[in-house]
Amino acid sequence: MARSSDHNPRRSLPLPAACAAVLLLLFLTSGSAQSEPSPATDAAALVRRAVANHMAAAAAHHPQRFVLHRKDDRRDFIQEIIETRQGDVSFAIAASGAPLNPEMHQAQIDRLDDLDAHPDLQEHRRKHEQEDTARANKLMRMLPDAFIYHYDSTVPCAVNTPPTIPIPGVQSVAQSSDSAPASSQCYHLTFKPNPNWEPPDIEAKILRGMEGEVLIETAQERLTSLNAHLITDVDFGWGIVGHLDKGGTVFLEQTQMAPNDWELSRMKLNFTGKAFLVKTLKVHLTEEMAHYAPVPPNLDYHQAIQMLKAEPPPK
Repeated sequence: MARSSDHNPRRSLPLPAACAAVLLLLFLTSGSAQSEPSPATDAAALVRRAVANHMAAAAAHHPQRFVLHRKDDRRDFIQEIIETRQGDVSFAIAASGAPLNPEMHQAQIDRLDDLDAHPDLQEHRRKHEQEDTARANKLMRMLPDAFIYHYDSTVPCAVNTPPTIPIPGVQSVAQSSDSAPASSQCYHLTFKPNPNWEPPDIEAKILRGMEGEVLIETAQERLTSLNAHLITDVDFGWGIVGHLDKGGTVFLEQTQMAPNDWELSRMKLNFTGKAFLVKTLKVHLTEEMAHYAPVPPNLDYHQAIQMLKAEPPPK
């Protein structure tokens, strides 16, 4: 039987999405700091607080079980994912808008059984995830200096409406959160490259070509959405060398699932470019994440596998 790495796209972004990875971490770790200067007087302070809070927020994250709908030029599938201290484990439950047929379902069972029997595969993927996180953390520390931030206005925004992911064969129940009003207030900020900042290495060059806008919820200072685009061709290094073409876009959205619990809910990436300067890259990716629910903090990946095999998808 072929041995699977149980690759999880949410934890290891496509190579052309390297420019989104560091912003994604910023997106997930913005924290409340009500005593700090307002964005009207110091927009960059929001970014500096997010960087300072990153490690604490990551350490406090409670593992979750959730549903991911991923669609790109080649595939359209829905999978369940469970986070564990040994890395995430996933199980596909639908493809191309239909439930898995018996053969496809059995292939998922066989893949998880193989992963269960070979801890080295899970450890290899966990290390790969850690390497990506380390790269993103390094770039994250550069954010306050790499961009110029501008506070534009305070606007109404929705923060607690997660995506609706129809699961074929399962009756959908609309998700909602009673932890916050349907409409909140958000700071609208824009950002652009700082022309006086020099990237220290090839991995940092990605920050020189991006500009965009963000919405940050005012009460907790949590980032609710980000829209950005490449304003020039940029080189990147994210394990390989390549470049991304001008015009690429990234959209990220975060939803408040419960008090003090904000989770990534939508991501759209559109990039073209080249890897190794010769291989054409085309990424047109949409991901939606929903049905978040906490799992025991000490859950290991073997237990997660058994949960995915035994339990039906959430309703």
